[in-house]
Amino acid sequence: MIEKLRNCKICPHNCNVNRLNGNKGKCGCDDKLKIALASLHYYEEPCISGKKGSGTIFFTNCNLKCIYCQNYEISQQGKGKEITIEELANIFLNQQERGANNINLVTPTSYVYQIIEAIKIARNKGLNIPIIYNTNAYENEETIELLNGYIDIYLPDLKYYDNTLAKKYSNIDNYFSIATKAIFKMYKQVGTPVFNNNGIIQKGVIIRHLVLPNHILNSKHILHWIKENMPNDVYVSVMAQYFPTYKAKEDKLLSRKLTKKEYKEIESYLYLLNLKNGYIQELGEHEEEYVPDFNLSF
Repeated sequence: MIEKLRNCKICPHNCNVNRLNGNKGKCGCDDKLKIALASLHYYEEPCISGKKGSGTIFFTNCNLKCIYCQNYEISQQGKGKEITIEELANIFLNQQERGANNINLVTPTSYVYQIIEAIKIARNKGLNIPIIYNTNAYENEETIELLNGYIDIYLPDLKYYDNTLAKKYSNIDNYFSIATKAIFKMYKQVGTPVFNNNGIIQKGVIIRHLVLPNHILNSKHILHWIKENMPNDVYVSVMAQYFPTYKAKEDKLLSRKLTKKEYKEIESYLYLLNLKNGYIQELGEHEEEYVPDFNLSF
């Protein structure tokens, strides 16, 4: 499978570069597997982190170039350490030994082939906790198909309804049509979330959406699309944690946090749509601050 990197078409950029020769596509990756962090993470949705934490692995580089990325040093500046496939498998096993509820693969797209091989190795050595594919949803359907049987939970972030915003803020084309097709494929594979007796997700899809300041209409379009096109029991996670960082500080529309008014408008719209399942981040003590946890509230 690693041979596919010789003509890489792993994501919708379809760069067709020979990563095995050290060439890099738009994501910035060659054939080396590179991660920035492996840790227990306690600030995902409650059904993911629980009390034991989520066994999170942050992969270096990304196929999007978001000007507001909170992890830009990892995603766009290449911060991280090269490891082997065998070492990645051992990291999975170590996270399980530490009591993690799951293995949480953050920005994994560019490393799908290596990840599949690492999962095979780890499962042969006793890995048995769910594996989460935590993605920006800019995915090829063929790549999602390759993951069938290896991924238990998909956590796609549906960012933009308006493709002009996708181009402006993430430098990608046709985001909405590509992302929604990928999400349909994910849902077909693993379906609606299934939870264990402790409320921890074992299988399924949760669609995330980050609300951007001055772009409330974009968020409403996304939520309305979910309501009209996904099953009634779909799970949605609306994130209000945005703060201006990286190049967003220089953009007049993104250079501030969300206001209380914007937050309340999205909250009200969620109730209006009557989406049954999901999470929305709580408003913090101060008007424009948000706490990094989730409450089931709609």
